[in-house]
Amino acid sequence: MTKTEFNKLLYDANLSKKEFSNLVELSSVTVNGWGGNDKPIPVWVSSWLENYIKAKKFDLIVNNIKPYI
Repeated sequence: MTKTEFNKLLYDANLSKKEFSNLVELSSVTVNGWGGNDKPIPVWVSSWLENYIKAKKFDLIVNNIKPYI
């Protein structure tokens, strides 16, 4: 994953790097360092963010239909 792809997924998830680092319990310094030549973005990050985005969409749907159940 490139730094651009990481930033796009964060944007799609409506998360800042600081919020993301808190959710995954990593220091914001670590997350901010990702994407350089010597600090690649870990492979699990893309699937984590994609699942987070899907979960937020699912929660929105559930909350929208709850009054009708």
